[in-house]
Amino acid sequence: MRQIYLLFAGIIIVIPFIINAVASPTPDGSFLFNKSFTDTVPAGKVPDSSKVNTIRDTLKPVKANLPSTDSIPAYTDSTGTDSLHLNGPKLSKDSLDAPITYKAKDSIILVVPDKKFYFYGTANTKYKKTSLSAERMNYSQSTGIMEATTATDTSGNPYGRPQLEDAGQAFDSDTLRYNINTQRAKIYHTRSQYGEGYVHSEQTKRAPDNSIFGFRNGYTTCNLDTPHFQFRARKIKVIPDKLVISGPANLEIEGVPTPLFIPFAIFPITHGQASGILVPGYVVNAQKGMGLENGGYYLGLGDNMDLTIRGDVYSYGSWSLTASPTYRKRYHYNGGMTLSFANTRFGDPSVKTEFSRSRDFRVTWNHSMDSKARPGVNFGASVNFGTSSYNTYNVYDYSTRVNNNIGSSITFSKTWQGKPYNFTAGLTHSQNLSTRDVSISFPAATFTVNTLYPFQPKEVVGKAKWYHKLGIGYTTTLANNVTFKDSVFGKSKMFDALQSGMKHNVPISFSIPVMKNFTLSPGVSYAEYWYTKKTIRTWNDTKRVSIDSVGGIDTTYQAGFFAARQASASISLSTALYGMYQFGKNSKIKAIRHVMRPTLSASYQPDLARSAYYDLRYNRGGDSIRQSYYTSSSVGVPSEGRSGSISFGLDNNLEMKVFSKKDTSANKEKKIKLLDGFGITGSYNLLADSFKLSTFNIYARTNLFDKLNITASGNIDPYVVNARGKRLDKYVWQEGSFSLGRLTSGTIAMSTSFQSSDKKSKAKEQEIQNLENEQSTDAAFQAQQRQLAAVRKNPGEYVDFDIPWKLDLSYSLSYSKTIIPDSGGVVTSFNQYLSFNGDFSLTPKWKIGMNSGFDFINRQLAYTTIYISRDLHCWQMSINLIPIGTYRQFSITISPKSGILRDLRINRSRTFYDL
Repeated sequence: MRQIYLLFAGIIIVIPFIINAVASPTPDGSFLFNKSFTDTVPAGKVPDSSKVNTIRDTLKPVKANLPSTDSIPAYTDSTGTDSLHLNGPKLSKDSLDAPITYKAKDSIILVVPDKKFYFYGTANTKYKKTSLSAERMNYSQSTGIMEATTATDTSGNPYGRPQLEDAGQAFDSDTLRYNINTQRAKIYHTRSQYGEGYVHSEQTKRAPDNSIFGFRNGYTTCNLDTPHFQFRARKIKVIPDKLVISGPANLEIEGVPTPLFIPFAIFPITHGQASGILVPGYVVNAQKGMGLENGGYYLGLGDNMDLTIRGDVYSYGSWSLTASPTYRKRYHYNGGMTLSFANTRFGDPSVKTEFSRSRDFRVTWNHSMDSKARPGVNFGASVNFGTSSYNTYNVYDYSTRVNNNIGSSITFSKTWQGKPYNFTAGLTHSQNLSTRDVSISFPAATFTVNTLYPFQPKEVVGKAKWYHKLGIGYTTTLANNVTFKDSVFGKSKMFDALQSGMKHNVPISFSIPVMKNFTLSPGVSYAEYWYTKKTIRTWNDTKRVSIDSVGGIDTTYQAGFFAARQASASISLSTALYGMYQFGKNSKIKAIRHVMRPTLSASYQPDLARSAYYDLRYNRGGDSIRQSYYTSSSVGVPSEGRSGSISFGLDNNLEMKVFSKKDTSANKEKKIKLLDGFGITGSYNLLADSFKLSTFNIYARTNLFDKLNITASGNIDPYVVNARGKRLDKYVWQEGSFSLGRLTSGTIAMSTSFQSSDKKSKAKEQEIQNLENEQSTDAAFQAQQRQLAAVRKNPGEYVDFDIPWKLDLSYSLSYSKTIIPDSGGVVTSFNQYLSFNGDFSLTPKWKIGMNSGFDFINRQLAYTTIYISRDLHCWQMSINLIPIGTYRQFSITISPKSGILRDLRINRSRTFYDL
């Protein structure tokens, strides 16, 4: 093996100066003697005698007990260097091709009659990248054998074991012997590392081709001197940088042999790609039967591509197949794709009334482009698309099960250097797995001309004129959108629902400072909408929509070219007002600052889109609402009616200064945000025939004490409604109610997180940062995605034992009350949900965790997972439990932490369905 070869290189470090010392018990003063063996003097030149014996002239002798009278004095802290000059005299065949350094903390001794050379006290030799260290070393010239051994302290304990290091690989042994002539080595009680594995051998032989043969061996991935487990084998062979091959082996745990025997074993130690079989895991599933999961094959296709194929098969006939290719080109792009197909069977095929099957698929694709590959051009993709029932029968992890929405995006963008043009194009997709609604927008494109200032000179002399800030821009948007149920994908109904359109927008704006603290911003905007389809919806009294009711809405489509327009002119005025309240000197609260940012604007909009709207009746009572022919348009719909509005808004910010001992400044103050923002917006249409006052939008957001995030928003309607929910042109306060109006919709969300301190947090952050840096130049992104998928599937196997406990909480409340024509009237929606997840350590090696939530409306626990983990140093045990719900599961896994033995796991899992 390469490591043993490095050992040989380290041993022969001492050869040149050993031979130089055997002719005499003391260094010879003759130039010719030293010249023949040190190879340090160029041909034809005789140096001064004071420069010949480097060690003798530079080191001071001290008293020492010598093994014989025919020995040179011992020197403390002895060091030296033998070097080779290629332009010097003719060299002997055993000369070296690089400088060698050597040293011994105690002494270096040459015994001439025995032709032996001794190193004492932390001896070390270095040759190129090879380093050999030991407490004792000796070399015999007569046999050509170099020996490195330990020493014994006053208590009889050995110390200073021989250590060989080269290129990050290390060898540790009791005794090491190497024959320079035959290039063979024999090592006793050695411990070597090969990749993630360690080999312990009583005796090891090294062949001239660097291969290693071991006798009475143990192979393990545990890095302890006495490993927790190992495979005991009588014979083993190591092919450097390729394989560790073993004969019959027995698994031994804590020194106790187990009944598990294997006829042979092959452990790869190659770096980089290595094609091979992926061992499946055994499972028991109540719906699918006994099965083998995640078995397959990994195929390395070079530095730029690889392919992983995995499959599942079950005794009741269900199966699935997944292909995951990844690709990469450093400094250009990287990405990966997953194609999954699954066939799930239910019931007995012989009984047709009870038998059914579900054929599902899922496609994911991620692609990212290095920004430096083509400046100004970027292409990226994040695709997640499939059948709604794929997760139902093939996915069990918590985060996927509780998320009913998936989406995709593929984007291309180009920016012209030095020009105000931008272009983007792409595809977007959203899918609700619960309602089975799918929305796809493709192709979609936007071309933008950034704001131009046609009246601004290239060089402004003196004070700028107001018209210098007059800017004009242009944006055009092309969009094609279709919304359908996933059951009609690829069918005519899907294409019938396709909507296409284009929107052009030309804004003209500029800003003028007024009285220093105010900003006046006039503006004009024109927009034009183009459509290819008109949707006409009419009430049908005879349409039967259910057993109990008659009447519904019919929908027809009209193809062609249709256009709608919208224009507006506006002017706005904004400023900021500051208020400060100072507290007394003895108060811990120093001050409270309030910032108000009021805005006031006026706008005019002619009624250019009246022809785009019609009256839609939506119930048997004759109630109707105004609706656009292009309601489902992909580019939006202009608003109807003439408008002369005055809009207003008020945003607030509230901060507090308190006394703080931690502040290192002289003020000893700390700033606390009480409210990041809260405010209200609305408008009043002076030209409207009715309903002149708009709804009020209110909002608030804060992060209290940097721990509690709170966001809230709502919509208040100032008008009253009749018994059927239809708005009347009468304000709420005219009915004697002291309020702004009715709350038609609102949301509030709160979240917080608590955890104990982590001493290794900085190191982990640095590791994450390094990984993110690698993603921009390598394929680490795909590996990380696969790792995250494994974490979601088995959270108990990936826990952080450095954090004793943590808890994450989030709460959300939403309310809405709106008129939906297809439902026949007013629909009220109310949702309230609390989610929580966390874990805690029973002991430094035991951890319990849970992910769950509570639905207050249905009064039941949400999808829940519980896991228990045990750190076994080189092994890890995890128990994953889904105790309630339609899909219940239990699994226990014990597996090594090392990736090379990841498939050597004990797994037992059961899945139960309540359909």
